[in-house]
Amino acid sequence: MTENTEELRAEIRARLPKTFPSRLGVAVSGGGDSVALLLLLNDIAKNEQVKLFAATVDHGLRPESAVEAQKVSELAARLGISHQTLKWTGWAGQGNLQDQARQARYRLLTEWATHNAISAIALGHTADDQAETFLMRLARAAGVTGLSGMPVERILDGVTILRPMLGVTRQALRGYLSGEGVGWIEDPSNQDLRFDRIKARQALSDLKDLGITASSLTRVAENLSQAREALERFTQESARKIAVVETGDVCLDRTAFQSLPQEIQRRLVIGCIAWIAGAGYPPRQTSVDQAVKAVEEGIATSINGCLFVPKVNKTWICRELNAVQGEIARPGEPWDKRWILSGPSTAGVQIRPLGEQGLPRVPDWRDLGKPRQVLLASPAVWLGDELVSAPTARLLNGWTAELAPGTPEFHSSFLSH
Repeated sequence: MTENTEELRAEIRARLPKTFPSRLGVAVSGGGDSVALLLLLNDIAKNEQVKLFAATVDHGLRPESAVEAQKVSELAARLGISHQTLKWTGWAGQGNLQDQARQARYRLLTEWATHNAISAIALGHTADDQAETFLMRLARAAGVTGLSGMPVERILDGVTILRPMLGVTRQALRGYLSGEGVGWIEDPSNQDLRFDRIKARQALSDLKDLGITASSLTRVAENLSQAREALERFTQESARKIAVVETGDVCLDRTAFQSLPQEIQRRLVIGCIAWIAGAGYPPRQTSVDQAVKAVEEGIATSINGCLFVPKVNKTWICRELNAVQGEIARPGEPWDKRWILSGPSTAGVQIRPLGEQGLPRVPDWRDLGKPRQVLLASPAVWLGDELVSAPTARLLNGWTAELAPGTPEFHSSFLSH
């Protein structure tokens, strides 16, 4: 055991939760970073009575990938660690391959973890990955959130994603593996300059003479992460003061919104959209600027499946009818990935949007004080063409509408998790 090994273990343990999950997953591609993570976590897990599980995502994009996954399986077996290969077969040859492969990788890993009662998965991202991400986002003129880089910890589909090696360089990990006499696989795509990440890697190498290294950029990202957390707190407190939630819709006080700093206005708008339409890629900056202007000037607009509807000195933010027009669910199933409607057992009923057809059948909808556009995309119970219930519009008939399990409380949704 070398001093370097002890330092690596200490660095990794410091970035893991104080209370270890009893079952911990680790994603292992076979590359040097993830192989080193597997070995180091194995030692840590033994000391803390944690059961370790490993998984390899085989994207099937290279002939060698199956053999590489098998090598990882053999390494895991020697360590006494359960291993599973997760195969991706979902690419149809269209779109951004890297992005689709990344999304598939996370989906397969979280599904694997959920199936095996694994609450957290450790990934092998390093300080070099963080620095490369910083440079790529810098090229896109990202703000504080983008430049704060990859978080050490986040929740994805109910599974905690951990990145305990963001303070460790790729060079240090390869030195550790060489000292342990353990080999690793070099992915040929890591030399392919068609990919932005490889261009960023080359640029990082060229910046060394200026003292700009993976470690220094990682520290910058961590500093910006602290700034992001402060901005999130300010945004949350602002939302508490000027935003009111009514049956899944958000109503902003326009005068109070106008008094906020522009960065907080932008974060508030983005947070409202994410809470209503679902978290995903944030809208483009030009769209966000358009939405901020709409709130300030009291004009209507739409963005990312949400409507901004002015009324007197307020702006309502709600789901856009066109975004949910084709959404159909059965009672008890998530509708629009957001609502669960429950009520009397009635054969043949469906959950669909209230829409233009249903709104006139709600006799007291004007008494709600909401603009009509806000109600159109609300969930309703239909039996054929007959409106049975519209719970969020107070036409109950024994039915209730609740936000789906896992939906964060509105104000807490402004904080990173």
